[in-house]
Amino acid sequence: MIYIPNLLTLARIGLVPWLVVLLQEQQYGWSLAVFVIAGVTDGLDGYIAKRFNASTYLGAILDPIADKTLLVTSYIMLSVLEIIPFWLMVVVVFRDIVIIGGNLLMVLFFSTMEMKPLAISKLNTVVQIFYIVLVLASLSFGLAYASFINLVGISVAITSVVSGLGYVYIGSVKATKISEEGLNS
Repeated sequence: MIYIPNLLTLARIGLVPWLVVLLQEQQYGWSLAVFVIAGVTDGLDGYIAKRFNASTYLGAILDPIADKTLLVTSYIMLSVLEIIPFWLMVVVVFRDIVIIGGNLLMVLFFSTMEMKPLAISKLNTVVQIFYIVLVLASLSFGLAYASFINLVGISVAITSVVSGLGYVYIGSVKATKISEEGLNS
């Protein structure tokens, strides 16, 4: 049982190339199905890991990688295909680069990477996922909710910027505190 969550996470990573190909081929219904299946595996691996005490160190590393790979790839592909605004993709991807870069710097300089998700970051993830589902559903079923989709896109941008700034602030405070402790000891 302990390996099932990790297998589901690996399956989610394995769905990303399929999503890319389906988007490139303008198979939006199938793209939506793959995206939703990936989301279900995300929820399922987390549920199994918690319910059956099957959490692993590997899973703790792979799960956010799988999530970011799926979301970032979706935003990049939809932007390349000119379905979503390029600027929105830049905001989403740049936020993740800043967060990952900050974590790497903390490990490199301070040998620590204790980062807990912020509430705004969790909201950002939900809004990002909702936006992709809305866009793919609109393309799949010919729904005409452009104003609503644009409003959700703006929400993605705002929550991305606010959560990114939140992580930068917290990382800066932690780095300053660790530096000061090092100087005082």
